[in-house]
Amino acid sequence: MKVEQIYTGCLAHAAYYIESKGEVAIFDPLREVQPYLDRANKDEAKIKYIFETHFHADFVSGHLDLKKKTGANIVFGPTAKPGYDAIIAEDNEVFNIGDYKIKTIHTPGHTMESTTYLLIDENDKEYGIITGDTLFIGDVGRPDLAQHIVTDLNEEKLAGHLFDSLRNRIMPLSDHIIVFPSHGAGSACGKNMSKETTDTLGHQKEVNYALRADMTKEEFTKELLDGLAPPPEYFPSNVLMNIEGYTSFDEVINKGKTALNVNAFEIAANETGAIVIDVRHQDDFTKGHIPRSIFIGLDGTFAPWVGSLIKDVKQTILLVVPAGREKEAITRLSRVGFDNTIGYLDGGFEAWKKAAKEYDKVTSISAEKFKEAIEKDNVPVFDVRKEGEFQAEHIVDANHTGLDKLNEHLAEFPKDENFYVHCAAGYRSMIASSILKSRGIHNLIDVYGGFNSIKEVGIKTTNFVCPSTLK
Repeated sequence: MKVEQIYTGCLAHAAYYIESKGEVAIFDPLREVQPYLDRANKDEAKIKYIFETHFHADFVSGHLDLKKKTGANIVFGPTAKPGYDAIIAEDNEVFNIGDYKIKTIHTPGHTMESTTYLLIDENDKEYGIITGDTLFIGDVGRPDLAQHIVTDLNEEKLAGHLFDSLRNRIMPLSDHIIVFPSHGAGSACGKNMSKETTDTLGHQKEVNYALRADMTKEEFTKELLDGLAPPPEYFPSNVLMNIEGYTSFDEVINKGKTALNVNAFEIAANETGAIVIDVRHQDDFTKGHIPRSIFIGLDGTFAPWVGSLIKDVKQTILLVVPAGREKEAITRLSRVGFDNTIGYLDGGFEAWKKAAKEYDKVTSISAEKFKEAIEKDNVPVFDVRKEGEFQAEHIVDANHTGLDKLNEHLAEFPKDENFYVHCAAGYRSMIASSILKSRGIHNLIDVYGGFNSIKEVGIKTTNFVCPSTLK
């Protein structure tokens, strides 16, 4: 049996393509559906079913556009209540794709409608399971997301359901079957995911902490909930879009691909309340950018950071983007529900400069210069990495303000003296610098190359965490 995993690294997301005798099933498709259409056309096959493992929180699925373009049926597991036409499968219901069978296994816990799909090959042998966010490689799905949508659910109750689903529905399956999850390392839908994106169920029973045979439900719940960071604030909005429906991807692209000259761009920014997002490389943003624009580079984890920092998916957006990457930027925004891009600066930042418009810069220094500065004076240093990174190792006496919480701690940054900002390699510290400058805080200095460069020059570090400085 051939199962094709279509992995998108910036979202740590896996969709799946299965074809047999001219019939195709797609599992958990991304917002832009043309790649799935192209893949089916290559096989001279027709998409018959679009299977959804659950109502996703971290991205907007492409199931509705794919149904519109192909006529394929959308399939959800038991208890799902979408606001559009779909097949709500019964537990253990079987669907046919050519010579293959796909069996529905209801596995509530991550969400109540979460469903695992058992893949059965042409010889009626169980081959694999597409688990969605129920079972990852090295982890299981966090059980605290659905409670933000359904008020009578809580994370303990969902964790209990997940424990039962894993023990009663998944672990009894044969060890040889392959686990095909919807996410890998880097996704906010779990906390300990492996970099591997498939494995056998038998090996996961040996190494996955959540599948220990002697684990009690209470132990499972405690370990699962321990150390969970708050989910990104855009997650509930994405869930509702997946439940209720959304604007077609083609309309989103057509609206966003409006080229605006410098004057039109400036008028749009002033009259619409749009946020200007500059998606160039951080080195380019440092040298010059439109005042109060926010840097979130396309070459990093772009869409998740947009969702974490802007939060309101209905926010109007204008783009400063390298030539030829306009559609990519709009696409990646739409994947997480930001559908209100209204245009981009024609000619990019160079057009802005040629028009003699005011622009800003970020002061950035090397790790060597930074070392000289902190050895000479007791200057404030702000580390914007994740809490776990900071706790593992950080500069002695550094303050910690994680990038995802930056907007909540603006008052803690000095107003009357220079301070330094760094992350691990420079991407996140430039995002932080752009946010601070957009809020009128300009007395910052970025450390180029971040903590990676800081360690190379021998600056004193520690893993001791003082509670008064951990924000």
